[in-house]
Amino acid sequence: PPHPPPTMPRKFIVGGNWKCNGTLDSIKALAESFGPGGDLGDGVDVFCAPPTIYCAYAKSLVRPDFHIALQNCWIGKGGAFTGETSADMIKDMGLHYVILGHSERRHLPQIKESDETISAKCKYALEHGLTVIYCIGELLEERESGRTKEVNETQLSALAAKISPADWENIVIAYEPVWAIGTGKVATPAQAQEACKQIREWIAGNVSVDVAEATRIQYGGSVSSGNCEELAAMPDIDGFLVGGASLKPDFLKIVDSYKAAK
Repeated sequence: PPHPPPTMPRKFIVGGNWKCNGTLDSIKALAESFGPGGDLGDGVDVFCAPPTIYCAYAKSLVRPDFHIALQNCWIGKGGAFTGETSADMIKDMGLHYVILGHSERRHLPQIKESDETISAKCKYALEHGLTVIYCIGELLEERESGRTKEVNETQLSALAAKISPADWENIVIAYEPVWAIGTGKVATPAQAQEACKQIREWIAGNVSVDVAEATRIQYGGSVSSGNCEELAAMPDIDGFLVGGASLKPDFLKIVDSYKAAK
């Protein structure tokens, strides 16, 4: 049955994933190009995710209305886990966002994080007051064999099994078709909308209609200043997770696309 629209529209959210890029000089220049801030308006949340070693430095330079996110964290609290960063530490640094389950961490042969590991990380991060950007999406061969919906739902199920319906308030889903990341191939607005709509329908059927209406779904995969407005106008796309273009002043044009959102 049709249900009334949510009382609060979903707030657009744009994130810049800097991946393993940056130097002291390049981050300073990028931060300067973003301007001093204060002119963002109420319609959008923005975060940047520098490499861990640069997070505190970036926070000191990037405009205060852009949040700083981590690109990963550990599955639990700190201890004898060489090379890891715990959610408690992220919180202690005054940061509030973490990206988990990015396709590079799922698929790079040196990392190969499982659904089980990623969802455990999400659970712990949520328990410690972080907002989690939970990345899902299909490989090219999975899309070509018609398995996009199935792959997304498997990755969503792993998360839903570990967290409570109330936890979804602090989850943002980032749908990134792996074949579109960094390749210059962009899912068409229709393809991106179809996948994001299926994700919302899965949440409605498996968590609740209210959670589905409230959950923000980002699209990621070769987002640029040239295609962001058309994508932003799609009803189930609530923002972007931006890769390469987040390292350029162009990122501001993508942030601004929230004005095109329906």
